[in-house]
Amino acid sequence: MTRYVRIEVNGVEYYARVEGHGFHLLTGAPWAGGREVGAVVGNGRLLAPVVPGKVIAVASNYRDHAAEMGKPVPKAPRIFFKPPSAIIGPGMPIEIPPGTTHVDHEVELGVVIAARCRRAYAEDALEYVFGYTICNDVTARDFQKEDGLFARAKGFDTFLPVGPHVATGLNPTHLALGCDVNRKVRQQGNTEDMVTSVAELIAYISQIMTLEPGDLILTGTPAGVGPIIAGDRVTVTVEGVGAMTNPVVDRSDR
Repeated sequence: MTRYVRIEVNGVEYYARVEGHGFHLLTGAPWAGGREVGAVVGNGRLLAPVVPGKVIAVASNYRDHAAEMGKPVPKAPRIFFKPPSAIIGPGMPIEIPPGTTHVDHEVELGVVIAARCRRAYAEDALEYVFGYTICNDVTARDFQKEDGLFARAKGFDTFLPVGPHVATGLNPTHLALGCDVNRKVRQQGNTEDMVTSVAELIAYISQIMTLEPGDLILTGTPAGVGPIIAGDRVTVTVEGVGAMTNPVVDRSDR
C-alpha cells in the first residue's frame, strides 16, 4: 500500500508520497502523472488530499442506513453532487451555519478516480481507481427534510472533510468503517454491506457522466448517523486508510 497526501510547506502546497515520517514531494497530483522531485520534507500541514473537479455521492447505499432514515432500499443508485467547495482537510473545523438545528455526521469510503472513465463495465471498473480516502458527508438534516433535496443540506462550506491521505492497493469490498464523536462510537459498518459495490457504482455513474482523474465518489454511509454540535470532535475511520478528526464550531457570520 502506498499513501499520498497534499501538504502545505512554508505557504506552498505540494502533493507528496508518505514514507515513514517523511514526505517525498511530487511535481503534481499522482493520478495526473506527478513525479517525485527528489526533495523530502519532515513535516507539513495536511490538506485535503484531493482537489476534485466533481464530487459524486450516493444516497441510501447501506440497507441499515436506509432503514434508520425510513426509506426503502433503492432499486438503482441514487446519486447527487456535493460541491468541491465543501471540502476541508484533517483538523480543520466543521462549521455549523446559522439557521440549522440538526447537523449529522456520515462516515463514507471515498474513491479517487485515476483515469478518464466513460461507460465502464463493472468487471473492469476498479482499473479506473487510483485509491481510497475517508470522507465525512456532513448533512443539515433539518434542511434536507425541509427541501426534500440534498443541495443545501449537504453543500455548505466545510461539510465535506476528506483525508488524511489517499491509500492505494486496497480491496474495497471488505473494509470496516466507523465514526466516533468525543470518543464515543456512533457508527460501525463494513463495505461488504453496500447495496451497490464500488465497481458497480463506477460502472453506473460512468454510463451517465465521464469521470476524470481526481474526481471523488462518496459511496454511502452505514447506520448510526447522529447529530454534532459546536465543541464536538468527530473522528471517522476506514480500515486500511486510517483516521481523520475534525472539531466542530459554530460559524461566525460577523
